Amino acid sequence: MDILSSINDGILTLEFNRPERKNAITAEMYQLMADALNDAEGNADVRAILIVGKPEIFTAGNDLEDFMKNAPSSGAIEDRSVYKYMMALSGSTKPIVAAVSGNAVGIGTTLLMHCDLVYAADNAKFSMPFVQLGLCPEFGSSLLLTQIAGYPRAAEKLMLGEAFGAQEALEMGLVSKVLPVDELRAFAEGQAAKLVALPASSIRVTKELMKAARKATVSEAIAAENIHFGKMLSSPEAREAFMAFFQKRKPDFKQFS
Repeated sequence: MDILSSINDGILTLEFNRPERKNAITAEMYQLMADALNDAEGNADVRAILIVGKPEIFTAGNDLEDFMKNAPSSGAIEDRSVYKYMMALSGSTKPIVAAVSGNAVGIGTTLLMHCDLVYAADNAKFSMPFVQLGLCPEFGSSLLLTQIAGYPRAAEKLMLGEAFGAQEALEMGLVSKVLPVDELRAFAEGQAAKLVALPASSIRVTKELMKAARKATVSEAIAAENIHFGKMLSSPEAREAFMAFFQKRKPDFKQFS
């Protein structure tokens, strides 16, 4: 299974399990995660959610071959499994812990902005190369990263798309703690276990209150980004970027205005 899903001691663990493809996410994987998150909402046995990858890689983001094969037509984003995953994660009422080691590319970074507790290994590297692919930010990151890190730093990360390490992520407020790789998962599991031991209603209401002020604006940001993202997928710039990626060459965007 490319997504390992298990419930133990009140914790639903979702693990990226496709290391041979750097945990690149397919439409099927998004659907599996969306279904697990939605099922968790009505399952009283799930009191916390933990999202993890492998020690050497969190996720390389979208599997580009699968992504292009399942690229939506304009206006069809709501039918896509990635959108269902976005809605399930951002709308979850259960506390979500993420443990990141290795590369977290694209949605591998933006999904963290919807988690409650985020921890990184000292080998973690984050990047959001949307512009480099002729696209735009997604999953509300144009709004959330600006709120988390401030406009200047968010602009640098989203416009240039360059990778940054765990320490900078900590300074930005994207993660709460940096740990050695071999300590990360056990620490994150321990934090999730602490949440399980606390009153579920108190955790639920606290999360609701903390996210209430931004709930509508996040949904609006995701919707607006998705509209632009869908249109830009068929743009000449995106075609050039994807072709260059598959041909393993540097894209030439100077031909476009």
